[in-house]
Amino acid sequence: MKAFSYGRAQSVTDAAAAAGKPGVKIIAGGTNLLDLMKLQVETPSTLVDVNRLPLDKIEETSEGGLRIGALVRNSDLAADPRVRQHYGVLSRALLAGASAQLRNKATTAGNLLQRTRCYYFYDVTKPCNKRVPGSGCSALAGFNRIHAVLGGSEACIATHPSDMAVAMRALDAQVETIDHEGRTRTIPIADFHRLPGHTPEIESALTSGEIVTSVTLPPPLPGVQVYRKVRDRASYAFALVSVAAIVESAQGRIRSARLAFGGLAPKPWRVTAAEHSLTNAPAGAKTFDAAADAVFEGARGYGSNDFKIPLTRRVLHSVLGEITRI
Repeated sequence: MKAFSYGRAQSVTDAAAAAGKPGVKIIAGGTNLLDLMKLQVETPSTLVDVNRLPLDKIEETSEGGLRIGALVRNSDLAADPRVRQHYGVLSRALLAGASAQLRNKATTAGNLLQRTRCYYFYDVTKPCNKRVPGSGCSALAGFNRIHAVLGGSEACIATHPSDMAVAMRALDAQVETIDHEGRTRTIPIADFHRLPGHTPEIESALTSGEIVTSVTLPPPLPGVQVYRKVRDRASYAFALVSVAAIVESAQGRIRSARLAFGGLAPKPWRVTAAEHSLTNAPAGAKTFDAAADAVFEGARGYGSNDFKIPLTRRVLHSVLGEITRI
């Protein structure tokens, strides 16, 4: 780890101003950033600690939803009674995401902004367009079992690692931000994470000098909420495939459905065509197959990650079957 200086932000706008300066990184839990610094993937000259800022509350909104502060710890969010009762898919995703020790440190904003676990991104001896733009993507012709089959490009096929973000995508969360001049804006989570295209180093919609202050959830949605994660080992590995599902059904028919997927793309993946194919359709294998077909339209495997497509089909069948039998 290279030497760096350290300071504490005195206000939210101070933190935003610091975030816009070259060589500065914001630190809260540090569960991802410190690992990257140890490997010299990230080499900031300055860390600015935001842990003392008043962004650690979970509050009800006037619309009947929840506002989750950027510094709310994952463990606190998963355990909140309102989240457990009304947003079960989010609580389950958080509990599936990491060990208790990491959840006690990791924050809401940090979870959204964590960086890929691509092997080549972490190995500074290998070309990686995320790390060094224009150097190439080693995963395209390398070992790419964990990589994207949807939404990738010739510049990058890394996946986004967050479980929490997948659940928030199914919930249509909104990300609230502030910049160094005190200007605020609200970004739909669908637009918050970027696909790689030709600029995989740009991973979110945040601009220079802008930070996340909170995430808002809509009022509780009807239906059964499930988060299913498939991974190489049960003890807190990143998802090969995950599904966040919110499905309302009755008498063998699906009334409405929201589906978001992790492990398949560079951002939490949601396909409205798949949801429309399920709406007002009879619960059964034919309907589930049609939804899977919609999810994987345009999918592309890269050798060792081809298995993700049939695996996701099986997981989706299992989740939808489980929900519609309840």
